[in-house]
Amino acid sequence: MAGGTTPLRGSERASLRLGKRFYERGMLEPAVEHLERVVRLRPEFADVHYMLGMLYERRGELDAAVASLSEALRINPGYAEARLALTAVYEQLGDYVQSEIVAGAAPPADVAGPVDATTDAKLANLQAALGDAYREVGEYADAIEAYRKALARRPDFLDVRYRLATVLREAGLASQAIRELESSLRRHPDWTQARVQLGLTYYSLGQWSRARTLWEQCLEDEPDRPDVRMYLRLQDGDPPPEEAEE
Repeated sequence: MAGGTTPLRGSERASLRLGKRFYERGMLEPAVEHLERVVRLRPEFADVHYMLGMLYERRGELDAAVASLSEALRINPGYAEARLALTAVYEQLGDYVQSEIVAGAAPPADVAGPVDATTDAKLANLQAALGDAYREVGEYADAIEAYRKALARRPDFLDVRYRLATVLREAGLASQAIRELESSLRRHPDWTQARVQLGLTYYSLGQWSRARTLWEQCLEDEPDRPDVRMYLRLQDGDPPPEEAEE
């Protein structure tokens, strides 16, 4: 737990223990009650602010969630879970600019001096493999951090950028996924798989016309794509929703 130089008193320790227990069990109200008591007395604990932020988000109190998660990051700028949660809350509020600012303010990956290109590629692949492992078990914050570290070493690794975009979408950070994919397509406009994924991301946001345009472009380039044809058939079978606001 970040911060805190004075040992916890008995009542503080009890409130923290109960708050964490209720938090882990999904019992929102008693968890908030105990953790708010702790943070009033010991405001230096990043973990407590993080848990409160998550609880406020579950209660729909998004402004309170922003305040708590921001405080967790102020105390511990390297708190990856808090950074991911805060970007997701900003996306719920529709503040995509602030979401991107928070994501971009992550501390840079530690790189111990210059290395040769071969070693750099090996280290990038190891980071990407770690990201794959985190993603497989649903640890999205750690997966995103690992992929970004890999790309810090080798920004030209398109497959890693694609995996980063995919996990960003799975983590509920669709606007960041779109930025990664659009950036990749500007550099490599013939990359059909990135265009397919971009279509899926727009589809997840309810922006169906954009998704359809992208998928139709994919079929122009690769007419034998069964996955794209399936997406278009599924879209044709759904009732047309209102287009999401941009």
